[in-house]
Amino acid sequence: MNRPFRVAAVFGFLFVLFGAFGAHGLEGRVDARGLEIWKTAVLYHALHALVLLALALRPPVARGPFRCFAAGIAIFSGSLYLLVLTGQKWLGAITPLGGLVLLAGWLWLAIRPPEAVARRD
Repeated sequence: MNRPFRVAAVFGFLFVLFGAFGAHGLEGRVDARGLEIWKTAVLYHALHALVLLALALRPPVARGPFRCFAAGIAIFSGSLYLLVLTGQKWLGAITPLGGLVLLAGWLWLAIRPPEAVARRD
């Protein structure tokens, strides 16, 4: 249980860090559209970091959905962060792949809930 919890904690730490950076470090450096893109990245990052934490706290950890959410955060939010920081528009083409991975995590949970949840049904 320690590794998934630590992974969730790192993703949580990063969403606070990137949220603060967007609010204070990007002001005056990027346009309004860039700030909106950054906010979207932070929102999805934050929500799914909390999902990672919830999964980590419910042993046995649903490894498939956990991995989907972790990869989805990295691809979806990561590509948006890089797009804003670098201005490389082609990174926007990667973002939907991250969204698909996040959707896969949610679908996986819907089709096959974690063992601890399924026992209560």
